[in-house]
Amino acid sequence: MTEPNADSPSAEPPARPDARPEATRDAARRVRYGFEQALGLAQLSVLLPVVILLLSGIGAFIYGTAVAIHSVIELAQHPFAVHNLRLFLTEIDTFLIGATLIIAAFGLYELFVARINPASLRLPLPHWLEMTDLNDLKARVISMIILVVAVSFVDVLLEFGGATLEILYLGTGVAVFIIALTVYLRFGSDTNHE
Repeated sequence: MTEPNADSPSAEPPARPDARPEATRDAARRVRYGFEQALGLAQLSVLLPVVILLLSGIGAFIYGTAVAIHSVIELAQHPFAVHNLRLFLTEIDTFLIGATLIIAAFGLYELFVARINPASLRLPLPHWLEMTDLNDLKARVISMIILVVAVSFVDVLLEFGGATLEILYLGTGVAVFIIALTVYLRFGSDTNHE
């Protein structure tokens, strides 16, 4: 048996090491497409925390409303009691926590699921609630956490009544915490380094 001449027209070109048959390329394309479809569906898994955050925020608003009603009743029964102010602080705290949960739900939905089209809403979203990246969401949630911590500290301050060393330690810890979060908001996000 003679070997075909490399110069003859019937000779096959030498196989390239990186050449794949068409069927293999089609299979790879189908696998990649299936994987991308699965990633797209996995993106919808963010709906679960969005729903939980919304329900938790609504629950906090309902609880805050119950605290508000209780506060008004307590105020009517004992108008000059010192603990009345603490009831109102608890109410503020609860509403702030509910708002934080709702803001986080909106942010996760906008960042991972779909943009909320303000034109299609009966009540458009405020501009400050529109989020373009994760840093926007973090900034809003951290700002709300700072408010909650400040209100909670005032509540504890009223509970203790007099000035004690424990209040000084707690106040120092709260101040360090708030300063750290503020520094992070100012210098820690990627957008502030541009």
